[in-house]
Amino acid sequence: MLLAKRTLRWRAAAAVAAGALPCLAFPAPGLWWSAYVVLVPWMLLLRSAPSGRRAALEGWLGGAGFIVAVHHWLLPSLHVFLVPLAVLLGLLWIPWALLVRELLGGVPGPRRAAAGLVLVPAGWLLSELARSWQGLGGPWGLLGASQWQVPPALRLASVGGVWLVSLLVVAVNCAVVLLVAVPRARVPAVASVAGCAVLTGVVWLWLPRPEVSGVLRVAVVQPGPVGGADGAERRFDVEERLTRGLAGTHPDLVVWGESSVGADLAARPDLSRRLAALSAEVGAPLLVNVDARRSDRPGIYKSSVLVGPEGPTGDRYDKMRLVPFGEYVPARAVLGWATSVGRAAGEDRMRGAAPVLMDLPGGVRLGPLVCFESAFPDMSRHLVREGAGVLVAQSATSTFQDSWAPAQHASLAALRAAETGRPVVHATLTGVSAVYGPSGGRAGPALPTTASTASVYEVPLARGTTPFVRFGNWPAGAALAALGLYCAAGGVRAVRPGRPAPEPSAPPARTVRG
Repeated sequence: MLLAKRTLRWRAAAAVAAGALPCLAFPAPGLWWSAYVVLVPWMLLLRSAPSGRRAALEGWLGGAGFIVAVHHWLLPSLHVFLVPLAVLLGLLWIPWALLVRELLGGVPGPRRAAAGLVLVPAGWLLSELARSWQGLGGPWGLLGASQWQVPPALRLASVGGVWLVSLLVVAVNCAVVLLVAVPRARVPAVASVAGCAVLTGVVWLWLPRPEVSGVLRVAVVQPGPVGGADGAERRFDVEERLTRGLAGTHPDLVVWGESSVGADLAARPDLSRRLAALSAEVGAPLLVNVDARRSDRPGIYKSSVLVGPEGPTGDRYDKMRLVPFGEYVPARAVLGWATSVGRAAGEDRMRGAAPVLMDLPGGVRLGPLVCFESAFPDMSRHLVREGAGVLVAQSATSTFQDSWAPAQHASLAALRAAETGRPVVHATLTGVSAVYGPSGGRAGPALPTTASTASVYEVPLARGTTPFVRFGNWPAGAALAALGLYCAAGGVRAVRPGRPAPEPSAPPARTVRG
């Protein structure tokens, strides 16, 4: 009995560690290639679980380990609250864990192995879809996002978004599990890998690439870390100095990062005049971001504001999707204590009502996003469907300056560019700032977290529509349909009279008698 308990404890610890491994595929480690095998240890553990209940527990523990590992940089803000949050979100991996044991456990025949190669990736996608809801933290750390710098993967994202990339990555992991553990299932495993390769090759070779239709010169102003009680005023001074240095470079647009202006422009006409003078001096409108209490309505808003030589143009976008705990505390009456143990928001920010498109001189339409919103594929897709020619994400990750967060956040812009076929400008206060062309490749060097500078980018514009913009998240629909058919078939088998009992999907557990 003691030996059995030790074994179960060992398996529990192994599940947490195996669930944490995928964090290595994301920036900053950036071992993108590991994504295609990084789930294998976890899946080998799950397929050998002695019971469905045990598989569910190890899926739960592994999911919690994944959340902590991928989001560990949130500890300064969430403190100890990150652990119960991870335990809650870890529940989302239980259906996937049960699918792994049921379909890949034991010695599956060709039919069950083939079903596993389809349904296990679908089950993983189900967990990604559930936690992509803003109330559960949003779509950060999706497995497909680890492939942000792999051109063939970016081409797949233009067809089915980051969701299609996640499906294929998990399918390859499933095939590796079968090749390692079930020699008799080599045929469907090899067929799965070959199918993924063929699909990627077809998309790479035959899907039309975005058609470049012009160039927009965009200047990104990154002031770098500025602290102290008067940090907002001193940051504005640095941004003003850096922007003034752009005179003579002939940009079409100048972009400042999130929270680059710390006072409402209507309440501070002096700041408005300084911005207008800068716009006139450099010959381009400025897209700034105001993080302040508004003078015309109650509450604090984070707003993208376009300023021209005559002052604010009237184009304003108020951030709609806020960062849980960072910008608001969910169920504050119950969870408000989080503000006493971390850096959770002391006062909830207010939400905007609708997306906004801004018209630039020359006819290009700008689609602004603020920080966290660049993680949501549906938001950038909506802006492009409405006519945005360039997407701009204004961000500030200075709270997590020395963590993996800045690099992770910047990488998301590459996926949004590939999905929509439109360039994305990711402008931050303290780095990493980066610009990506309509295929998701970098358009010029990124600005690291050590830089305090202004840089001008030649941003290629594009026309046309990607399949993802046209059809949306169809991989999710396909995955849900496949899982629904599997559940329906299981229900029919369960009620069919005279049906013999199925063979166990995993070897029976041995009982140790004390």
